[in-house]
Amino acid sequence: MNEFSLPYCLMIEEGIYEHLDEALLECIPGIADKKVMIVTEPALQNVIAGYLDEMKRDLRGSELFFIEYNSFDQAMELAKSACAQGFQAIIGIGGGKVLDVAKYAGFVAKIPYICLPTTLSNDSLASPVSVLDIDENTRKTLGCKIPTGIVVDINVIMNAPVEQLKSGIGDTISKYTALYDWKLDAAHRGDRVDDFAYMISDMALNSLCYHEEKSLKSKEFIKILTQALVMGGLAMEIAGNSRPSSGSEHLFCHSLEEYYPGIKIPHGMAVALGSVVSCMLQGRNVIRLREIFKAYELDINPMNWNITKEIFVDAWQKAPGTRKERYTILNEISLDGSYLERIYDQLV
Repeated sequence: MNEFSLPYCLMIEEGIYEHLDEALLECIPGIADKKVMIVTEPALQNVIAGYLDEMKRDLRGSELFFIEYNSFDQAMELAKSACAQGFQAIIGIGGGKVLDVAKYAGFVAKIPYICLPTTLSNDSLASPVSVLDIDENTRKTLGCKIPTGIVVDINVIMNAPVEQLKSGIGDTISKYTALYDWKLDAAHRGDRVDDFAYMISDMALNSLCYHEEKSLKSKEFIKILTQALVMGGLAMEIAGNSRPSSGSEHLFCHSLEEYYPGIKIPHGMAVALGSVVSCMLQGRNVIRLREIFKAYELDINPMNWNITKEIFVDAWQKAPGTRKERYTILNEISLDGSYLERIYDQLV
């Protein structure tokens, strides 16, 4: 059985950043007297200035660090600073880029990490992995530790761009095809899936598929989406890998990132588009999946993301090679160009 850890603290409340000192103290007892690294990005400095000032005031030994890119080098620079200067904890406040860099830095430096998301674009807030750029053309998913604490202010998330919330929805609902591929892989290997991890990931998926509230700016929905993304991260931690959340739809996303970096489509939207295609390739009824995306107003038309028919076909044909160890439906079918072209025509 895989050994796993869970966050010591998970808080999802309205206005919790107004008494952030109490929340942080609950995550890490005595944090007010520890040397703490606070990580964010310049673009958020004015948006969250009040919260940053409050943290610097309450955490007497804190120091603010800004990152420009979600790169491996930036994460290692932070880890090096944390070790050299004796930091005892790290707090990431921002979107997925900030959270992935801060999380990996905390993992390398072997210090507790607290996650303060300002948006919900993917499951990076709770997952045991960080997606980092190794160089200009290479992005890798690197294993690390799940956060010690996750603190989500619903009021802050409500101010996030709607498109980022849609990306979080896409990342969650793509579990529909990821879970199918996980079972396919287990059958191929003569292995079994982790039933508990599977159940949690499935619960995350169903919480969005069957929730009546579809208004992305409602407080109730933001709480549901937060919980779904956290459950996705916990499922990966329990399984000891990313299979509960990542299948053939993610391979398509990786292929776009590796071979067509000029295509600027958010991760969650890429895997949403990928899940519709994967659903077809898996021979399942795609109508319900498309209805859900339509209800949340997710744009899964590849043409609207500047993905031409040629790029679409090539990305799918190269997808299995992006993670050769990952067995999915793509290993069991022929990725015939004319067939993929017909699928493309159905999507535009």
